[in-house]
Amino acid sequence: MVAINPTDDSPDGRLHEPEREPAWATERDRMSEQVPEQTAGARPQDPARLTAWVRGEVQGVGFRWFTRAAALRIGRLVGFALNLGDGRVQIVAEGTRADCEQLLEWLRGGDTPGHVDGVTEIWDTPRGGYRGFAIR
Repeated sequence: MVAINPTDDSPDGRLHEPEREPAWATERDRMSEQVPEQTAGARPQDPARLTAWVRGEVQGVGFRWFTRAAALRIGRLVGFALNLGDGRVQIVAEGTRADCEQLLEWLRGGDTPGHVDGVTEIWDTPRGGYRGFAIR
């Protein structure tokens, strides 16, 4: 992002607003700051909670259904996939760190329906309370 100094001359002689990052980029930066430090040395067998937001053409293409199928194929994952009002899909998965990472790799891979532009994730300790993997 480039800030325009009020004393700078612009080609058309007017001052312009600085470009702003899209809202999702600001959210991505804020979320990446919230990643708990204890996950840095996490072991594959440690219990984990993955929350991921998937951007792109991911609604109306069976994305949640295929995400649930991927979670069930990996096994031992519980949680949900949910369409959000802004066009993203939110996924919450709890299981071992290795199983959650496998789901995250699938979300970022090219084998998903629709088109994924990006995935933002945060890691936390499991909260429990899920039975199976649901589509919401």
